[in-house]
Amino acid sequence: MRSNRYFEVGSAILLLSLVWTNTAVAQKSSKYACSEPNPAQLCNADNSCGSPNTPCVVDVKRTSNASSSTASIEKPKANALFCVKPGTKVTWKSTGKETGFVVDIGGPTSPFDPAGAIIGGSDREVSVTAKKPGCYKYSAGACVSGAVYGMCGTATAEVIVTGD
Repeated sequence: MRSNRYFEVGSAILLLSLVWTNTAVAQKSSKYACSEPNPAQLCNADNSCGSPNTPCVVDVKRTSNASSSTASIEKPKANALFCVKPGTKVTWKSTGKETGFVVDIGGPTSPFDPAGAIIGGSDREVSVTAKKPGCYKYSAGACVSGAVYGMCGTATAEVIVTGD
């Protein structure tokens, strides 16, 4: 009798945990903002960068195992989503010593003017202006001069140019 009761309780706990796990998985959103139905809804005061009068500054660095890009947002975090309004100047730079970088917007169109790859380094900031609203994935590669192994690294991140 006792073993049946333990079996029933154990089965009920297992069933509840499976239901909870399936519910949690169903509620989980995509890893990428650009895969969401309306990514601009993810923009808020914490991840908005710059304004038409103040540039958004993005620091591209070589990390120990890749690279990172960190926008000048309220709570900066490497490779975090950031949002800009059309007309905002975005300045890409590297504060890492002797570091070069390439930022490449994935896809056939660029949200920035001038379009194309953004190539700069610790001695050369590059400024572009946000023009075309939308959500864009980009890769940021950074290389450190003089390193023998693992000289370059790449990371991916996203930027949203809002429609307002």
